[in-house]
Amino acid sequence: MHRVVTFFLGVTLILATAQGTFAQAPQGGRGQGRPGGAPGAARGPQGPPITTLAGDVQADLDRTRELILALVNAMPEDKFGFKPTPAQQSFGERVMHIVQVDSFLFATLGGKTPPPTINQKATTKADILAALKQSYDWQAAVVKEFTDQQLIERVMPPPFLGSSASRVRVFYYDLGHTQDIYGQLVVYLRLNGVTPPASQRGGV
Repeated sequence: MHRVVTFFLGVTLILATAQGTFAQAPQGGRGQGRPGGAPGAARGPQGPPITTLAGDVQADLDRTRELILALVNAMPEDKFGFKPTPAQQSFGERVMHIVQVDSFLFATLGGKTPPPTINQKATTKADILAALKQSYDWQAAVVKEFTDQQLIERVMPPPFLGSSASRVRVFYYDLGHTQDIYGQLVVYLRLNGVTPPASQRGGV
């Protein structure tokens, strides 16, 4: 009985702590707060509230772009060939994997904006950052083509997503893939003594 009471007291304490943390956290919104930053570390005035699915998609793409570019820029130039083990891809190759998959998946959305000519085999820091920026500029242009209704329309996705999928499902599958690679790249940075920008506290 004593163990049961202790367990529930522990759970109550955890929930109370979590509730207090969420109560202190800034509310989400475009232009507010830095990903991973200290509560209240805002970038500037909060933008207008997002009220559409298209707005949500654009905001998530903007945030992901900022997250990835900041992380890649934080890695020293001489570490772009770094591999945690010989069997793994280098840091630069993993970053370019994001560009390559983004190009593949966004091409299935049926946008009218033509894709840029990207150096898919970039290896230097400057070239990889340029490839990322080209890719994200194109993605932003494609996303802006679609209304809420068009985002939920069905398209023919890659086979691993089935015979059809909504545009928004393809987009968030791509976003999930990027976040997965981001998590891997964080390890590459930390193995080289670099703290990812989104994990730094107290900055603006």
